[in-house]
Amino acid sequence: MVERMNCSNDDFIRTTEDRHKKSVLTLWAKLLESKSPDGQSAVYKGKYGGWYCQPCEVFKDESELKQPGNICPDHDRPCEWTEEENYFFRLSAFQNALLSHYEANPDFIRPESRRNEVISFVNSGLRDLSISRSTIKWGIPVPKEADSSNSAEHVFYVWLDALTGYMSGIGYGQGGDAGAQWEKLWPADIHIVGKEILRFHTVYWPAFLMAAGLPLPGGVFAHGWLLFEESKMSKSRGNVVRAEPIVDVLGIDPLRYFLLREIPIGHRHGGPIRHGHDVRLVPRRCSQGRARPELCHV
Repeated sequence: MVERMNCSNDDFIRTTEDRHKKSVLTLWAKLLESKSPDGQSAVYKGKYGGWYCQPCEVFKDESELKQPGNICPDHDRPCEWTEEENYFFRLSAFQNALLSHYEANPDFIRPESRRNEVISFVNSGLRDLSISRSTIKWGIPVPKEADSSNSAEHVFYVWLDALTGYMSGIGYGQGGDAGAQWEKLWPADIHIVGKEILRFHTVYWPAFLMAAGLPLPGGVFAHGWLLFEESKMSKSRGNVVRAEPIVDVLGIDPLRYFLLREIPIGHRHGGPIRHGHDVRLVPRRCSQGRARPELCHV
């Protein structure tokens, strides 16, 4: 797909690669040694129970769910009640530090509507975050404590693992030339993300970095969704519009132009494909009289 769309990238990393695992373990070691702003250990072990959404890979507060049935509003499927012993990150202690950072850096979260959303969430009070799982086996294993009497095997919470990819891709914790590259390139100027993962990037991620004593990225910009039938496109639902047939007929640049022109970055409600047939390929006559297809609203 990358080649087909004439895209390019400097590097590509999978979270299963050894270099990524080194970065995650380096960050983990720093978090274990760190103190939260209230002077307590930033990481501790405890028991947790909550409504877990598998597609989101996150525990949901009951107030976020649709009732009846504890339905995830993003995936329209029930969450499962899950109880397990985990490692926790003392996120609650970083509330004031995060709010101070938002105030001192007003462009850290954009657009403004998303900034207000995050500030409201943090002001409402933060709960400590489970950062390991003991009921699943896939993922990077958490190193066992030498003096631990607990035999449960933990893997890192997917978002602690995944967010570290911003640094593992440029050499964090890998030493040598890779480590020198990280020193040169970090912090990132900006993360561009979908609105549904804004909280992970503007609350959890900066708090992890603060605890580890690492620089924060310059900012986070959240874009909306390209909607289909008033819903977020999803592979599991099958409500997707594939780019390949459009590219076959129109080429790549017209599609890019259409998306950039019709879907303003930061638009509150996402993009224009709302009723299944809002965007069609239709024949139009060009100035030379030949029929040519175009993307248009109908």
